[in-house]
Amino acid sequence: MKAETLLAKLNELRKDASGDETDLEWLALHHAFCFISYKIGDFQKYLDEAFGGGNASRPAGKP
Repeated sequence: MKAETLLAKLNELRKDASGDETDLEWLALHHAFCFISYKIGDFQKYLDEAFGGGNASRPAGKP
């Protein structure tokens, strides 16, 4: 699983949210997107471990 793929989906969800800075959904998506963008290398490392290093769509050990 590529970090960029998940980041692109998160950005899509963020853009679909209201954009209202008082809306908790938008705030959560926006700040998650910003943080993950800043720490993309760490996020990719996490994904490699969680998904067993492959391009699987599910975490390792999950049916």
